[in-house]
Amino acid sequence: MSSNAPFGSCSSKHETEEGTVFAPKFDGNGLITAVTTDARTGELLMVAWMNAEALARTIETGEAWYWSRSRNELWHKGDTSGQIQTVVELRTDCDQDTVWLKVEVAGDGGCCHVGYRSCFYRRVPQGKPATLEPTGERKLSASVQK
Repeated sequence: MSSNAPFGSCSSKHETEEGTVFAPKFDGNGLITAVTTDARTGELLMVAWMNAEALARTIETGEAWYWSRSRNELWHKGDTSGQIQTVVELRTDCDQDTVWLKVEVAGDGGCCHVGYRSCFYRRVPQGKPATLEPTGERKLSASVQK
């Protein structure tokens, strides 16, 4: 995985929280959490991870790139499915250890690798441990994506 090279650095907590320098804080594995929502509806689509290279490519290309922890490789979202995520806005949180991508999704608008629009297509009911209930969301297509 890449270093933090293309980004700035902050010398104080105040600078990190209130300043204008983008200095993302990657974890011990060189990753930062990326929360992705639909730019139009605000719907939560996915939570994934980025290394410095994925974040830099996202900023450079305007399309979402992530780091696959399971495959241990960089991945351009939608490359094989056609569900490219075009970034409308990119934000970071107060301590710069999470990024938020607001995206427009090409293709059928899906995001989840098992074919749903959002990766969050099941709910965990309160008072019923270890159970899942479908949200009623339907699969968009039969194709499975990365």
